[in-house]
Amino acid sequence: MNIDMPLPDAATSAALRAPFALEDDAAYRRWRDQKLACYPRRVEDLIVEVHDPRKLRASEAAELRRACRIANMAIYASPCAGVADKNLPRRLGAQLGLVRHVANPLADDDGISSLEVVPGKMTRGYIPYSSQRLLWHTDGYYNAMPDSIRAFILHCVQPADGGGVNRLLDPEIAYILLRDADPEYVRALAAADAMTIPANTESGVATRPARTGPVFSVDAADGSLQMRYTARTRSIEWRSDDVTRAARQFLEQLMSGDSQYVFTHRLAGGEGLVCNNVLHDRTAFTPATADQPGRLIYRIRYRDRVAGTPALGAMRP
Repeated sequence: MNIDMPLPDAATSAALRAPFALEDDAAYRRWRDQKLACYPRRVEDLIVEVHDPRKLRASEAAELRRACRIANMAIYASPCAGVADKNLPRRLGAQLGLVRHVANPLADDDGISSLEVVPGKMTRGYIPYSSQRLLWHTDGYYNAMPDSIRAFILHCVQPADGGGVNRLLDPEIAYILLRDADPEYVRALAAADAMTIPANTESGVATRPARTGPVFSVDAADGSLQMRYTARTRSIEWRSDDVTRAARQFLEQLMSGDSQYVFTHRLAGGEGLVCNNVLHDRTAFTPATADQPGRLIYRIRYRDRVAGTPALGAMRP
């Protein structure tokens, strides 16, 4: 729940939850059918050419919002390859309603993370600052529920010489496929104790407590579907029952297979991903050499969703 927004009254709250309420199959079917009817079929359908991310044209901003409305993500392509300007993704985000950014402990002083190979951070076990692969996850899956990450931007300044490919999956699509397979999968993953992330410790000192919560939840303020998930297995505690186990296996098979809903893209210089915290992974990549600069991605996380992307309007083209 977004604690900074006023809560709706009971009737409005019920209407917001309707597409995701297991007892309201008719509302779910209407939402599902509209969502799938206009869903992109290729990653190219998500790409929006922009002249300058810092000063979007009205048509460019509208197209980015449209892609996020139907798929919860958009990829912008700009001529700004090699431009190491953090204001570029920050100003783009502000034009799309993303203003409340969330800094993680390893972010730069301005709250923006420079994702590149940093040996000091890598040896502490923080994989995003290495050239290793990243498993499927949503950002901030270890946060407390009131501090959920609702959107993020990845802006590529410089790609690696090889590798660094992302796969992307809309959480609403994951929800649909799970619910269509067996509604009990959704019920299990919506349990308050579905997944526990262990406490984070460094040198024997706890830097973050263990976090227990659902995989799927619905924001009471705007009805949007929230998802927290990680495919990592080390110390993760899942609810121990057959349905939760089957739901996890279904998700793993979905993300490891060749589903038409899993998009694959390697960000080029000047490109970026703006999204409502979609599921994503990353392949390993080639580190910097004497002749080739290393991969540099700016990441900004937000407590906001992209403007104009409420759950009940997510399917409108």
